[in-house]
Amino acid sequence: MYWILLILMAMIVFASRYLFLEPKLPLKLNDKVLRLLSYSAPAVLAAVIGPLVLIHDGELNLNPLNPYLVGAIAAIILMLLTRSTLITAILSMGLFLYIN
Repeated sequence: MYWILLILMAMIVFASRYLFLEPKLPLKLNDKVLRLLSYSAPAVLAAVIGPLVLIHDGELNLNPLNPYLVGAIAAIILMLLTRSTLITAILSMGLFLYIN
């Protein structure tokens, strides 16, 4: 049963990606939809990272000594200052490992 579900989900994901990536298909999105879709990556990132950074042992942890919170804040500040993904990733992970 799990294999059937796994194969069906893989087919759905492939079909949804193929529709937008195949240049021969006549599917075109208007500017409003494209602008709306540009917010999906930050929204998904926030939904994934938020609980990892803020929730520990089932409780909200806003302690300034929380290494996940310090690392996330450092990553935000570094990205705003450097605009370099590589530098931000290396320095914020280094800070996290140093604190943790």
